[in-house]
Amino acid sequence: METTLSAPQLVVRVCLFVFCAIAIFGGSLQMALGQPQTTARLDNVHRFMAGVYLSLGVICGWAAITVREQGTLVYLIAGGVFVAGCGRLLSISKVGLPEPRAVWLGYLAPELILPIVLAVAHAQRP
Repeated sequence: METTLSAPQLVVRVCLFVFCAIAIFGGSLQMALGQPQTTARLDNVHRFMAGVYLSLGVICGWAAITVREQGTLVYLIAGGVFVAGCGRLLSISKVGLPEPRAVWLGYLAPELILPIVLAVAHAQRP
């Protein structure tokens, strides 16, 4: 029987499950949709990255379930998501904010905020 999680472990688990849901949904959707109205090369890269995104969702789900056993992996996930958010910021600075703006900012906010919450909570675990 599993004992109750500490507050920091619960925060880590919730953040990881949020990343899991977003990555599995987003990766599956992008894998199916591809990159419409583009070249074969860009569609190929897009679907490849969708597979990486989907796989990260599975890894996040496993890490959330086994949160008590996790150490460095949680920091690597947090760092990866944060770097991905920075990539989105770089894209916005180079080519602008896509429409609808609120949706894309809604993607960006958790990519920059949740990794910090995740890392801080994980550092406080018992």
